Amino acid sequence: MHSSKKNCSLFYPKLIAYAYNNFRGNLMDRIFIEELTVFAQIGVYDWEQQIKQKLVFDLEIAWDCKQAAETDDVVYCLNYAEVSQAIIDYVESKPFLLIERVAYEVADLLESRYQLQGLKIKLSKPKAVAQARNVGVLIVRGCLK
Repeated sequence: MHSSKKNCSLFYPKLIAYAYNNFRGNLMDRIFIEELTVFAQIGVYDWEQQIKQKLVFDLEIAWDCKQAAETDDVVYCLNYAEVSQAIIDYVESKPFLLIERVAYEVADLLESRYQLQGLKIKLSKPKAVAQARNVGVLIVRGCLK
């Protein structure tokens, strides 16, 4: 198989998404929430389950902002405060062992609640490794892949 043909097939879904969004008259807009801080019961060690530890979320959300921009009406916006509070409430509601689980469950929650076209979550656990400023996980869903 010719290598350029092989590579083209890898990008086919992205090309369809790109063409779809251009045909609609806009590129994919993105909403972001940076450094959303939540204190959670998280960790694999017993002592970690006895304390609250800092988790930091950075989110990028694919959202069509065209109607909100054209009408200047908040009803067509994604409510940043509501999204942030949904994350805080969920993460504070139960204990977790792994940040990977937190990230995946928050992604599932947001996708189901808001019917998102795409989502990128960077979840950091500062001070988890003494020699590193930050460690974490980055997950990408939908059209932001």
